[in-house]
Amino acid sequence: MRESLADKKVRAKAIYRKLSKNYPNVRCELDYNSPFQLLVATVLSAQCTDKRVNQTTPALFKKYPTAKKMSVADIKDIQHLVKSTGFYRAKAKNIKGLSNQIMDDFSGKVPNKLDDLIQLPGVGRKTANVVLGHAFGIPGITVDTHFGRLSRRFGWSKNLDPVKVEFEVGELITQKEWTNLSQRMIWHGRRVCHSRKPACGACSLAKLCPSFGVGEVDPIKAKRLVKSEADFK
Repeated sequence: MRESLADKKVRAKAIYRKLSKNYPNVRCELDYNSPFQLLVATVLSAQCTDKRVNQTTPALFKKYPTAKKMSVADIKDIQHLVKSTGFYRAKAKNIKGLSNQIMDDFSGKVPNKLDDLIQLPGVGRKTANVVLGHAFGIPGITVDTHFGRLSRRFGWSKNLDPVKVEFEVGELITQKEWTNLSQRMIWHGRRVCHSRKPACGACSLAKLCPSFGVGEVDPIKAKRLVKSEADFK
């Protein structure tokens, strides 16, 4: 029997209440001291762990803490500083390019509008929503691989297109919670609802999840699969 939109909203809200209880003090796991630094860190996080990015950015931001300083940096020096995050040539090019554009078009300040942010080199809706949500307090849904996977497992969306997932899930959860929802989904995906072997038997959402059983259902074995906070520091 196909689930109605009304029933899906009820179940989505129940799942979100559980996620909120499980992860009450959510935060962005990237380290930053300004909107610009968060923007750069998020660009670096593509195909890379937050842990690795946080190991990389202290030296980068010590030398180039602002868009103004980054815009005049030697591209090869940026490449050297971000090499450990992978795809370093493309990332350095984008960081240099977005810094120049922020200086030229926005007087050195990171814009706080999605339409402006996605015009910057290397910045898509996912990165823009991270910056809007955490640096400016403007609610946004960040559809990374974890968010997309959980949305499909929860039966919230069947789409693989992140933009379609963003809009479909946005209909289920109140807008003011979008940033917190994103972070809680990402945390749960990293810690419990893994891609290859989710810890179904240790998941508090088991009774609400239509995908229960795709992973380990034995409680003891499943508990061993759960990752802790220490794994991400």
